[in-house]
Amino acid sequence: MPRTHQKVLVTGADGFIGSHLVECLVHRGYSVRAFVQYNSFNSWGWLDCSPREIRDKLDVFVGDIRDPHGVRKAMLECDFVLHLAALIAIPYSYHSPDTYVDTNVKGTLNVLQAARELGVQKVLHTSTSEVYGTARLVPITEEHPLSGQSPYSATKIAADQLALSFYHSFGTPVIVVRPFNTYGPRQSTRAVIPTIITQIASGARHIRLGALHPTRDFSYVADTVDGFIAALESDQGIGEVINLGSGFEISIGDTLNLIAELMDVNVQAEEEAVRLRPANSEVNRLLADNSKALRLLGWQPSYSKLDGFRRGLTETIRWFSDPGNLNAYKADRYTL
Repeated sequence: MPRTHQKVLVTGADGFIGSHLVECLVHRGYSVRAFVQYNSFNSWGWLDCSPREIRDKLDVFVGDIRDPHGVRKAMLECDFVLHLAALIAIPYSYHSPDTYVDTNVKGTLNVLQAARELGVQKVLHTSTSEVYGTARLVPITEEHPLSGQSPYSATKIAADQLALSFYHSFGTPVIVVRPFNTYGPRQSTRAVIPTIITQIASGARHIRLGALHPTRDFSYVADTVDGFIAALESDQGIGEVINLGSGFEISIGDTLNLIAELMDVNVQAEEEAVRLRPANSEVNRLLADNSKALRLLGWQPSYSKLDGFRRGLTETIRWFSDPGNLNAYKADRYTL
C-alpha cells in the first residue's frame, strides 16, 4: 500500500523527538496525524517551527493523552501508532510523581486499549534507557535487569510492561523501542547537552551542572528517528524490546570539555546542589548494545563513536547558537 494511504498517529508530536519524527514521516510520504497537548495558546509545540510545507500536510489533533475518549478519537482511521507522549524530566518526577503515573502509565494504557479495540496494525511504544538503572553489565542488552531508580523510570517500566502485556494477552502488535540519551536541536534544557550549550552560547564560562562522573550513551536525534521508522517499516520486531543507542560511552565531564572545545571557549564546571539526583537515584553508567536493532530492523547509528558524537554536537551547537533559537531558552535558570 502506498505510504500516502497509510495513516500514522504520532503522540507527543509537539515534543523534541516527536517533532523531528513527524517531519521525517511527512518527507517519506506518510499521512500523519500529530497528537499535540491541548493548551490555550493554540501552540503545536515544536511543530510551530516546522516548515510551512510540513505543517500544511499535517492532520493535527489537540488533546490529552490522559483522556481515553480523546485518545480513541485520535486513533480512528489510523493504521499505525507511534506513542511518544510522556513526562520525561527526572527531577520533576521527584517533585510530582503522581503526574507521571497518570501520563506515562495511564496514558499508555489509553493508547493500548484504543489500539486493541480499533485493530491498529502496529503500535510503537517509546521506552527509555533509564529503565535499566546503573548498568550492571555493558554493553546493555535488552535482557539487562530493570531498575526503577527514579519515579520517572519506574513509570516507564510500568508502561513498557503494560505494552508487552497487551501483546501477550491480546495479541496487540506492539514493539517497545528503547532509545538511549537522545540529543539534538529543540531539546529542552532539562537535559545536559542543551544545558551546557545554552550557558556557553549566552556567555557563561562557569557552567552549572550536576554530577560529572556518570557516563551516557548519547544518540543523535536523526539516528533515533531513523530507528523509529525502521521499526515502523520492518516486518519483524512485534512483541520485542529493541535498544536504540550510539554504542559510544562518554562522561558528563568529558562531554562538557568536548562542547567547550567545539565552541572554542575555556570553561569551568560548577556543581550545583539542585541539579544533583539523590545518591541512590543517580544512574552512573549507560552504554547500549545495538545488535538486536541491526538484526531485526537493519538499523545502526550514523552518528557513532567519538567522530559521530562530534558531528552531532556540531549540528546541535549550530542550532542552539542561532539567536532566534537561543532566545527561546532561559539559559540562566535551572529547568526542573
